[in-house]
Amino acid sequence: MNLAPASTKAWHRKHLLGIEELTREECAAILDTADSFSEISSRSRKKVPALQGRVVFNLFFENSTRTRTSFSLAAKRLSADTQDFSAATSSLSKGESFIDTAKNIEAMGADVLVVRHSTPGAPHLLAQHVKASIINAGDGAHEHPTQALLDLLTIRRAKGKIEGLTVGLVGDIAHSRVARSNIHALNKFGAHVIVCGPPTLVPRSMERLGCEVAHHLDDVLPRLDVVNALRIQFERIHKGFIPFPSVSEYLHFYGMTIERMRVAKPDLLILAPGPINRGVELTPEVADGPNSAILDQVTNGLAVRMAVLYLLSGRTHPHPHEHEAHAAGIKPGRTAEHHAE
Repeated sequence: MNLAPASTKAWHRKHLLGIEELTREECAAILDTADSFSEISSRSRKKVPALQGRVVFNLFFENSTRTRTSFSLAAKRLSADTQDFSAATSSLSKGESFIDTAKNIEAMGADVLVVRHSTPGAPHLLAQHVKASIINAGDGAHEHPTQALLDLLTIRRAKGKIEGLTVGLVGDIAHSRVARSNIHALNKFGAHVIVCGPPTLVPRSMERLGCEVAHHLDDVLPRLDVVNALRIQFERIHKGFIPFPSVSEYLHFYGMTIERMRVAKPDLLILAPGPINRGVELTPEVADGPNSAILDQVTNGLAVRMAVLYLLSGRTHPHPHEHEAHAAGIKPGRTAEHHAE
C-alpha cells in the first residue's frame, strides 16, 4: 500500500508561496493527495497520526473564518499540534517586527507557519528568514494558492475534468488574490478563463495573465461551464475611492440570478470563495440551488489543506512500508493518470 498517490513524487518544495511558480504536475500532486485525504472526513473517527509531533502556527494578520479554521482543523486531523496567532494581542503592538515575531514563534518549535498578510510578498519574505515551511494563506491582492487548489478540486470532481472548460471569474478582479491564483491554476490545466465585471474592477491589463476580459456578463454567460462569483471588496473600493455602481445596479448587470441561470448551460457550476454578499454577487436561490458547489468548496478546502501540510512535511516517498501507510490511515488515491485531460 502506498502512503500517498504516486503523483506526490512530483512534489519537492519546502514552501507553498503561490500557484504561479508551480508546475501542473506539482498542482496535480496536491489535488491527488487531497483526494486521498477526503475519505478521512467521512469516518466516525476523523483523525490520523500522519503529522504527530509536528507544530503548525497560524499567523493571520488579516481577518479570516474559512481559511484559518480550515488550516487549524486540517492540522488537527493529521494529529499535529496547532496554535493560532492574534496580531491584535501580540508584541507587534509594542513595535516588534513581522520577521522577529515569526522567528520567536519558530523558536517555540513551529514546523509550519501559515501566513496571511495584507502586504503582497509577505510570505515570500518570511521564507527567506525562517527555517520553518511557509504556506501563503493570502498576501494582499497577490495570491491565495490553497483557495485556487480547492476550486480546481471542486471543478474536477463536479465536471470530471478541467481541460477544455470555460471558467468565468465574475466580480472584483482588481482586488482579488483569489482571481490571480485561479487564473494561474486554470491556465496550467488547460481551461479557458474569462474575467468579467465593471471596467473599474476588471482592468484590461488582466489579459497579460492569459485570460479573456469581458465587461458584459450576458454576452459571455452562454459559453461558461463554471462561474466563480468573487466577492465585491467594498472595504478596498471605498478606501481607494474607486467608482462603483450601486448594489442594485451590480446585481442587475453582473449578479447570478435565477433569470441568468435559465439562459446559462443547464449544468453550469456555481462557485464562490466566500464570504458571499447575498443579493449582490449571488441571489439566495442561486447560492443555495442545485448548481451550487459552494459548500463542496469548503469541504474540499479541508482536504486540500491537509494535503499541503502533509506534502510540506516531506512525507512524499512513493513506496513506504505498509505499516507506515496503515499508521497514517491513508489509502492510495487517484493518480494524475486517472485524470488525464
